[in-house]
Amino acid sequence: MSAHEFPTLKDVIEAKQVVHKYLKRTPLIYSRSLSKMLECDAYLKLENLQPTRAFKVRGGVYFMVKKLDEALKRGVVTASTGNHAQSIAYAGSLFGVDVKVVMPEGVPAIKQEATRALGAQVLIHGRYFDEANEYAKKLAEKNSNLYIHSINEPLLYPGVATMHWEVIEELPEVEVVINPIGGGSGICGACIVYKTIDSKIKVIGVQASGAPAFYKAWLTGELVNTGGVKTEAEGLATASAYQFPLRIVRGTLDDIVLVEDSEMFHAVRILLFNTGQLAELAGAASTAAALKIKQLLTGKKVVLMLTGGNISEEKVKKILNEQTL
Repeated sequence: MSAHEFPTLKDVIEAKQVVHKYLKRTPLIYSRSLSKMLECDAYLKLENLQPTRAFKVRGGVYFMVKKLDEALKRGVVTASTGNHAQSIAYAGSLFGVDVKVVMPEGVPAIKQEATRALGAQVLIHGRYFDEANEYAKKLAEKNSNLYIHSINEPLLYPGVATMHWEVIEELPEVEVVINPIGGGSGICGACIVYKTIDSKIKVIGVQASGAPAFYKAWLTGELVNTGGVKTEAEGLATASAYQFPLRIVRGTLDDIVLVEDSEMFHAVRILLFNTGQLAELAGAASTAAALKIKQLLTGKKVVLMLTGGNISEEKVKKILNEQTL
Protein backbone atom coordinates (compact mmCIF):
# COMPACT_ATOMS: atom_id res chain seq x y z
CA MET A 1 0.00 0.00 0.00
CA SER A 2 1.43 3.39 -1.01
CA ALA A 3 0.78 6.83 0.46
CA HIS A 4 -1.59 7.44 -2.45
CA GLU A 5 -3.77 4.39 -1.80
CA PHE A 6 -6.68 4.38 0.64
CA PRO A 7 -7.04 1.34 2.89
CA THR A 8 -10.12 -0.70 2.03
CA LEU A 9 -12.31 -3.12 3.95
CA LYS A 10 -10.36 -5.92 2.28
CA ASP A 11 -7.16 -4.51 3.81
CA VAL A 12 -8.84 -4.42 7.24
CA ILE A 13 -9.90 -8.05 6.97
CA GLU A 14 -6.34 -9.01 5.98
CA ALA A 15 -4.99 -6.99 8.90
CA LYS A 16 -7.35 -8.79 11.28
CA GLN A 17 -5.66 -12.10 10.47
CA VAL A 18 -2.30 -10.56 11.48
CA VAL A 19 -3.42 -8.51 14.48
CA HIS A 20 -5.33 -11.35 16.10
CA LYS A 21 -2.18 -13.49 16.15
CA TYR A 22 -0.64 -11.05 18.62
CA LEU A 23 -3.52 -9.20 20.29
CA LYS A 24 -6.75 -10.44 21.80
CA ARG A 25 -10.09 -8.88 20.91
CA THR A 26 -11.13 -6.16 23.31
CA PRO A 27 -14.56 -6.33 24.97
CA LEU A 28 -17.59 -4.46 23.66
CA ILE A 29 -19.74 -3.95 26.74
CA TYR A 30 -23.29 -2.67 27.19
CA SER A 31 -23.52 -0.03 29.91
CA ARG A 32 -26.88 0.13 31.64
CA SER A 33 -25.95 3.31 33.51
CA LEU A 34 -24.69 5.16 30.42
CA SER A 35 -27.70 3.97 28.47
CA LYS A 36 -30.02 5.46 31.08
CA MET A 37 -28.01 8.68 31.21
CA LEU A 38 -27.93 9.10 27.42
CA GLU A 39 -31.39 7.63 26.74
CA CYS A 40 -29.99 5.23 24.17
CA ASP A 41 -28.40 1.77 24.05
CA ALA A 42 -24.82 2.70 24.91
CA TYR A 43 -21.88 0.35 24.38
CA LEU A 44 -18.20 0.88 25.19
CA LYS A 45 -15.37 -0.57 23.10
CA LEU A 46 -12.64 -1.06 25.69
CA GLU A 47 -9.36 -0.33 23.92
CA ASN A 48 -8.00 0.75 27.32
CA LEU A 49 -7.61 -3.00 27.97
CA GLN A 50 -4.99 -3.47 25.26
CA PRO A 51 -1.52 -4.45 26.55
CA THR A 52 -0.43 -0.84 25.92
CA ARG A 53 -3.79 0.46 27.22
CA ALA A 54 -4.61 2.12 23.88
CA PHE A 55 -5.94 1.23 20.43
CA LYS A 56 -2.87 2.24 18.43
CA VAL A 57 -1.02 -0.96 19.25
CA ARG A 58 -3.13 -2.60 16.55
CA GLY A 59 -1.54 -0.40 13.90
CA GLY A 60 1.95 -0.80 15.30
CA VAL A 61 1.79 -4.59 15.24
CA TYR A 62 0.43 -4.70 11.70
CA PHE A 63 3.01 -2.22 10.43
CA MET A 64 5.89 -4.11 12.03
CA VAL A 65 4.81 -7.43 10.55
CA LYS A 66 4.52 -5.92 7.06
CA LYS A 67 7.88 -4.09 7.30
CA LEU A 68 9.76 -6.52 9.51
CA ASP A 69 12.83 -7.18 7.35
CA GLU A 70 13.48 -3.47 6.81
CA ALA A 71 12.73 -2.59 10.44
CA LEU A 72 15.18 -5.22 11.74
CA LYS A 73 17.88 -4.02 9.39
CA ARG A 74 17.53 -0.27 9.91
CA GLY A 75 15.77 0.24 13.23
CA VAL A 76 12.79 2.60 13.43
CA VAL A 77 12.23 6.19 14.54
CA THR A 78 8.86 7.77 15.22
CA ALA A 79 7.28 10.65 17.13
CA SER A 80 4.33 10.47 19.47
CA THR A 81 2.49 12.01 22.40
CA GLY A 82 2.41 8.56 23.99
CA ASN A 83 0.02 5.94 22.67
CA HIS A 84 1.59 5.56 19.21
CA ALA A 85 4.96 5.44 20.95
CA GLN A 86 3.92 2.45 23.03
CA SER A 87 2.36 0.88 19.94
CA ILE A 88 5.64 0.91 18.02
CA ALA A 89 7.68 0.05 21.12
CA TYR A 90 5.44 -2.94 21.85
CA ALA A 91 5.60 -4.15 18.26
CA GLY A 92 9.36 -3.69 18.28
CA SER A 93 9.65 -5.74 21.46
CA LEU A 94 7.73 -8.59 19.85
CA PHE A 95 10.21 -8.90 17.00
CA GLY A 96 13.48 -7.53 18.39
CA VAL A 97 13.43 -4.24 16.46
CA ASP A 98 15.43 -1.23 17.71
CA VAL A 99 12.98 1.64 18.36
CA LYS A 100 13.58 5.33 19.05
CA VAL A 101 10.66 7.60 19.95
CA VAL A 102 10.65 11.39 20.04
CA MET A 103 8.09 12.87 22.44
CA PRO A 104 7.23 16.55 22.97
CA GLU A 105 7.59 18.24 26.33
CA GLY A 106 4.70 17.69 28.68
CA VAL A 107 3.98 14.05 27.81
CA PRO A 108 3.05 12.39 31.12
CA ALA A 109 5.83 10.46 32.80
CA ILE A 110 3.61 7.36 32.82
CA LYS A 111 3.66 7.31 29.00
CA GLN A 112 7.40 7.95 28.81
CA GLU A 113 8.15 5.23 31.34
CA ALA A 114 5.81 2.74 29.69
CA THR A 115 7.54 3.30 26.35
CA ARG A 116 10.99 2.82 27.88
CA ALA A 117 9.79 -0.31 29.69
CA LEU A 118 9.04 -1.82 26.29
CA GLY A 119 12.67 -1.35 25.29
CA ALA A 120 12.45 1.86 23.24
CA GLN A 121 14.75 4.86 23.60
CA VAL A 122 12.76 8.03 24.40
CA LEU A 123 13.99 11.47 23.30
CA ILE A 124 12.22 14.66 24.39
CA HIS A 125 12.00 17.48 21.85
CA GLY A 126 9.50 20.22 20.99
CA ARG A 127 6.42 21.73 22.59
CA TYR A 128 3.82 19.57 20.84
CA PHE A 129 3.57 16.65 18.43
CA ASP A 130 4.35 18.46 15.20
CA GLU A 131 7.69 19.79 16.48
CA ALA A 132 8.66 16.39 17.87
CA ASN A 133 7.75 14.82 14.55
CA GLU A 134 10.00 17.14 12.54
CA TYR A 135 12.90 16.25 14.79
CA ALA A 136 12.16 12.52 14.45
CA LYS A 137 12.15 12.79 10.68
CA LYS A 138 15.53 14.54 10.62
CA LEU A 139 16.96 11.99 13.06
CA ALA A 140 15.82 9.11 10.87
CA GLU A 141 17.35 10.70 7.78
CA LYS A 142 20.65 11.29 9.57
CA ASN A 143 20.93 7.70 10.83
CA SER A 144 19.24 5.93 7.88
CA ASN A 145 16.50 4.60 10.15
CA LEU A 146 13.05 3.57 8.99
CA TYR A 147 10.85 6.59 9.79
CA ILE A 148 7.23 6.02 10.80
CA HIS A 149 4.85 8.96 10.59
CA SER A 150 2.15 8.32 13.16
CA ILE A 151 -0.54 9.90 10.97
CA ASN A 152 0.50 9.75 7.30
CA GLU A 153 1.75 6.14 7.33
CA PRO A 154 -0.89 4.13 5.38
CA LEU A 155 0.13 0.74 6.84
CA LEU A 156 -1.02 1.81 10.33
CA TYR A 157 -4.62 2.25 9.25
CA PRO A 158 -5.77 -1.31 8.44
CA GLY A 159 -4.47 -2.51 11.80
CA VAL A 160 -6.17 0.31 13.71
CA ALA A 161 -9.41 -0.31 11.83
CA THR A 162 -9.65 -3.86 13.17
CA MET A 163 -11.19 -2.44 16.37
CA HIS A 164 -14.14 -1.27 14.29
CA TRP A 165 -14.34 -4.58 12.45
CA GLU A 166 -14.70 -6.27 15.83
CA VAL A 167 -17.56 -3.87 16.67
CA ILE A 168 -19.48 -4.64 13.48
CA GLU A 169 -18.99 -8.38 13.95
CA GLU A 170 -20.36 -8.25 17.47
CA LEU A 171 -23.00 -5.53 17.02
CA PRO A 172 -24.03 -5.45 13.33
CA GLU A 173 -27.11 -3.39 14.21
CA VAL A 174 -24.99 -0.46 15.48
CA GLU A 175 -26.42 2.91 14.40
CA VAL A 176 -23.91 5.48 15.69
CA VAL A 177 -20.19 5.24 16.44
CA ILE A 178 -18.32 8.06 18.20
CA ASN A 179 -14.52 8.09 17.94
CA PRO A 180 -11.94 10.62 19.20
CA ILE A 181 -9.67 12.34 16.65
CA GLY A 182 -6.03 13.16 17.26
CA GLY A 183 -4.22 12.55 13.99
CA GLY A 184 -7.13 10.67 12.48
CA SER A 185 -6.29 6.96 12.13
CA GLY A 186 -9.11 5.84 14.43
CA ILE A 187 -11.81 7.89 12.74
CA CYS A 188 -10.54 6.81 9.32
CA GLY A 189 -10.85 3.19 10.38
CA ALA A 190 -14.42 3.87 11.44
CA CYS A 191 -15.31 5.42 8.08
CA ILE A 192 -13.63 2.62 6.13
CA VAL A 193 -15.44 -0.15 8.02
CA TYR A 194 -18.91 1.21 8.77
CA LYS A 195 -19.50 3.23 5.62
CA THR A 196 -18.44 0.33 3.40
CA ILE A 197 -20.78 -2.06 5.18
CA ASP A 198 -23.75 0.29 5.66
CA SER A 199 -23.64 3.97 4.72
CA LYS A 200 -26.53 4.67 7.10
CA ILE A 201 -24.34 4.03 10.17
CA LYS A 202 -23.44 7.45 11.56
CA VAL A 203 -19.74 8.05 12.24
CA ILE A 204 -19.02 11.02 14.52
CA GLY A 205 -15.57 12.30 15.43
CA VAL A 206 -14.51 14.23 18.53
CA GLN A 207 -11.76 16.79 18.92
CA ALA A 208 -10.59 18.97 21.77
CA SER A 209 -11.74 22.58 21.42
CA GLY A 210 -8.15 23.58 22.09
CA ALA A 211 -6.80 21.46 19.21
CA PRO A 212 -9.33 21.77 16.36
CA ALA A 213 -7.05 21.52 13.31
CA PHE A 214 -8.69 18.40 11.89
CA TYR A 215 -12.17 19.85 12.46
CA LYS A 216 -11.31 23.06 10.61
CA ALA A 217 -9.70 21.14 7.75
CA TRP A 218 -12.69 18.81 7.49
CA LEU A 219 -15.03 21.79 7.20
CA THR A 220 -13.02 23.59 4.54
CA GLY A 221 -11.13 20.85 2.74
CA GLU A 222 -7.91 22.82 3.28
CA LEU A 223 -5.03 21.70 5.50
CA VAL A 224 -4.82 23.70 8.72
CA ASN A 225 -2.05 24.37 11.22
CA THR A 226 -3.20 26.13 14.39
CA GLY A 227 0.35 26.95 15.50
CA GLY A 228 -0.12 25.26 18.86
CA VAL A 229 -2.63 23.51 21.09
CA LYS A 230 -4.44 24.32 24.32
CA THR A 231 -5.62 21.04 25.80
CA GLU A 232 -4.57 18.62 28.51
CA ALA A 233 -5.75 15.72 26.36
CA GLU A 234 -2.34 14.83 24.95
CA GLY A 235 -3.86 12.15 22.72
CA LEU A 236 -5.76 14.91 20.90
CA ALA A 237 -3.02 17.55 21.05
CA THR A 238 -2.21 17.84 17.34
CA ALA A 239 -1.73 21.29 15.83
CA SER A 240 -1.91 20.21 12.18
CA ALA A 241 -4.34 18.38 9.95
CA TYR A 242 -2.80 15.89 7.53
CA GLN A 243 -3.68 15.12 3.94
CA PHE A 244 -3.93 11.34 4.10
CA PRO A 245 -6.60 10.97 6.83
CA LEU A 246 -8.46 14.03 5.61
CA ARG A 247 -8.84 12.52 2.14
CA ILE A 248 -10.26 9.33 3.66
CA VAL A 249 -12.97 10.99 5.75
CA ARG A 250 -14.06 13.81 3.44
CA GLY A 251 -17.52 12.85 2.21
CA THR A 252 -17.94 9.94 4.62
CA LEU A 253 -17.58 11.34 8.15
CA ASP A 254 -20.96 12.58 9.37
CA ASP A 255 -19.89 15.13 11.96
CA ILE A 256 -17.17 16.29 14.36
CA VAL A 257 -17.99 17.47 17.88
CA LEU A 258 -15.64 19.79 19.78
CA VAL A 259 -15.38 19.24 23.53
CA GLU A 260 -13.74 21.29 26.27
CA ASP A 261 -11.19 19.79 28.65
CA SER A 262 -13.71 20.27 31.47
CA GLU A 263 -16.18 18.10 29.57
CA MET A 264 -13.56 15.37 29.16
CA PHE A 265 -12.73 15.63 32.89
CA HIS A 266 -16.41 15.07 33.60
CA ALA A 267 -16.53 12.11 31.20
CA VAL A 268 -13.53 10.48 32.92
CA ARG A 269 -15.42 10.66 36.20
CA ILE A 270 -18.61 9.34 34.61
CA LEU A 271 -16.78 6.37 33.10
CA LEU A 272 -14.92 5.54 36.29
CA PHE A 273 -17.88 5.72 38.67
CA ASN A 274 -20.54 4.32 36.32
CA THR A 275 -18.63 1.63 34.44
CA GLY A 276 -15.43 1.03 36.44
CA GLN A 277 -13.30 1.92 33.42
CA LEU A 278 -10.37 4.31 33.72
CA ALA A 279 -9.94 6.48 30.62
CA GLU A 280 -7.41 9.12 29.70
CA LEU A 281 -8.91 12.41 28.52
CA ALA A 282 -8.73 11.46 24.85
CA GLY A 283 -10.25 8.06 25.62
CA ALA A 284 -13.15 9.73 27.41
CA ALA A 285 -13.75 12.23 24.58
CA SER A 286 -16.37 10.01 22.91
CA THR A 287 -18.39 9.92 26.13
CA ALA A 288 -18.01 13.69 26.52
CA ALA A 289 -19.34 14.15 22.98
CA ALA A 290 -22.25 11.78 23.59
CA LEU A 291 -23.28 13.78 26.63
CA LYS A 292 -23.08 16.95 24.54
CA ILE A 293 -25.23 15.64 21.64
CA LYS A 294 -27.47 13.44 23.76
CA GLN A 295 -30.64 14.57 21.96
CA LEU A 296 -29.32 13.18 18.66
CA LEU A 297 -28.71 9.71 20.14
CA THR A 298 -32.09 9.04 21.74
CA GLY A 299 -33.26 5.49 21.17
CA LYS A 300 -30.27 4.49 19.03
CA LYS A 301 -27.62 1.81 19.41
CA VAL A 302 -24.46 3.80 20.08
CA VAL A 303 -20.85 2.66 20.41
CA LEU A 304 -18.46 4.92 22.32
CA MET A 305 -14.84 4.13 21.50
CA LEU A 306 -12.89 4.24 24.77
CA THR A 307 -9.60 4.54 22.92
CA GLY A 308 -7.08 4.73 25.75
CA GLY A 309 -6.47 4.58 29.48
CA ASN A 310 -2.94 5.92 29.90
CA ILE A 311 -3.44 8.57 32.54
CA SER A 312 -1.16 9.70 35.34
CA GLU A 313 -1.99 9.42 39.02
CA GLU A 314 -1.64 13.20 39.31
CA LYS A 315 -4.17 13.82 36.56
CA VAL A 316 -6.62 11.33 38.04
CA LYS A 317 -6.40 13.16 41.37
CA LYS A 318 -6.93 16.49 39.63
CA ILE A 319 -9.95 15.19 37.72
CA LEU A 320 -11.53 13.63 40.78
CA ASN A 321 -11.07 16.86 42.72
CA GLU A 322 -12.30 19.06 39.88
CA GLN A 323 -15.65 20.61 40.67
CA THR A 324 -16.61 21.61 37.13
CA LEU A 325 -19.81 20.64 35.34
